[in-house]
Amino acid sequence: MITLISGTNRKGSRCKIFAEQYYRFLQEILGEDQVQFLALEDISQEWLAADMYIEERQDPGLGAIQDQYILPAQAFVFISPEYNGSFPGALKLFIDGCSVREYARNFKGKKAALVGVSTGRAGNLRGMSHLAGVLNYLGTVTMPDQLPISSIASLLDKEGNVIDEGTLAVMKSHAEAFARFVGADQLVKS
Repeated sequence: MITLISGTNRKGSRCKIFAEQYYRFLQEILGEDQVQFLALEDISQEWLAADMYIEERQDPGLGAIQDQYILPAQAFVFISPEYNGSFPGALKLFIDGCSVREYARNFKGKKAALVGVSTGRAGNLRGMSHLAGVLNYLGTVTMPDQLPISSIASLLDKEGNVIDEGTLAVMKSHAEAFARFVGADQLVKS
């Protein structure tokens, strides 16, 4: 099982548009039952509190999300927008909150792909590097081929669909490379 995470809690984010497109590519490549989608903007933010660092006092909603999307996952795809030259604080807090309970089972020994999106020209390269550092610290093996997607506003139509053929092609190619990286033929069926 692979969990794809749209890494911002900002409502109506463009990040989610690109994450949904990447998710569709993974479903085509691996099958619908092998991929699940988690958008931080769609979950309750009640767990974002000082108590999230104390297992006994964590919001039960965080545990439920962790049980569904993090613990059973064998691999992750993080789609992350650029916020102030890095990745969003909400994504870091989410990773931190999950790391309190079942520390070694969350990310250690699992694989991850990183996709950065930005309205600027760098495609969140720095943010992906920062996120890779955090994940590596937790024992996650990150795919060396990170995908920066730049100038995202110009890649969408008025309805919010990714229409740039070059971007779609590189996203699909990256998803195929990720499937090879995780050994998709060895994924445990859900």
